[in-house]
Amino acid sequence: MCGPSRSAPRTDTHGGFARDTADPAPLTLRQVYALLSGAARELVWGLPAVAREVRHWRALAERIPSPAIREDAIDALSRKRGQTEGAALFTILPRERNLPLLRLLVAYQLTWDYLDSVHERSPSEANGRQLHLALVDALQPGQPRADYYLHHPWRDDGGYLDALVEACRANCELLPGYTHVQLLAVRQARHAQVLALNHEPDPACRDAALRSWAAAEFPSGAQDAHWFELSGACSAGLTIFALLALATQPTCSPPEIEETHAVYLPWTSAAATMLDSYVDQIEDTASGDHIYVSHYPSRDAATARICWLIRRCISDASHLRGGEKHLVIAASMAALYLSKDSARAPAMREDTRALAASGGSLTRLLLPILRLWRAAYAVRST
Repeated sequence: MCGPSRSAPRTDTHGGFARDTADPAPLTLRQVYALLSGAARELVWGLPAVAREVRHWRALAERIPSPAIREDAIDALSRKRGQTEGAALFTILPRERNLPLLRLLVAYQLTWDYLDSVHERSPSEANGRQLHLALVDALQPGQPRADYYLHHPWRDDGGYLDALVEACRANCELLPGYTHVQLLAVRQARHAQVLALNHEPDPACRDAALRSWAAAEFPSGAQDAHWFELSGACSAGLTIFALLALATQPTCSPPEIEETHAVYLPWTSAAATMLDSYVDQIEDTASGDHIYVSHYPSRDAATARICWLIRRCISDASHLRGGEKHLVIAASMAALYLSKDSARAPAMREDTRALAASGGSLTRLLLPILRLWRAAYAVRST
């Protein structure tokens, strides 16, 4: 399912990967057009529509009876807003605006973030697996829903999680090609059960469980991916978002679906998780959260490998139909993470420059723009 292997990364004497300084995606007129048209759609339609959807869900979250669950829901809506807007960026892939797709992407990402916050409060594996069944149910219209709070200390959410699941289901049914992508999307949602293992407080137990999970889910491996890259890739929703965007086409073909799936799993999704871990590693160290990049043998090895992951997803994206739009998403993803203030800490600046360079000209172009966007958003939030 991971597609044909392209050139493998070169290892260095420290067990890392040699850096390649060539631009993986020199800026072209087609890329510039895709960027400008995508930005216009986002600014004029996408971001205002996301804001309306988030306001709707926040109003529901503020009425949740349980104080603990209400706090988790509002925290997910506020602290992880960038991830919601990142998910909605996949609305640039279809030729025309598609409101059901946008509503689906927003509701699904909000469900993902909410479950992460709720599980973090009570991080047992049984609770995590039960909670994250919502990600599977959300993609299966007409099927019975699980009792998501079966193992959770609090359960009175006023119907909030059920409403998110039902909103996802309703909008899935409005996508003309959904039946073509449903099988793979649901399979990937089942892979997201790995999220139940991420909050295990004992690092040794957590890592052993993640190793076992990767061996069971990918018995033949996945090209050159490490076990933690595979578990990290399945901890991100990008593959599902790309499949849902394809479902806006009534005639999306099996080869195109398979190729898109192969591009986003594992490499693009792994790149997203490792970038997220890279920019949050100081915060995660302080909180004791799982730090994916700590599994690399050294800091240099981590930076070089993430550089390779970024280059790989940029290269693979260019081979898809409408590749320029996928390139915009991949470059935007890299720039969004690297635009965080934490990525500009003195000890990280050199590595951040190398990572940005690995994203090509488009990433470097977007990086200062997204830094300004973060500053403006912080002002608006205040």
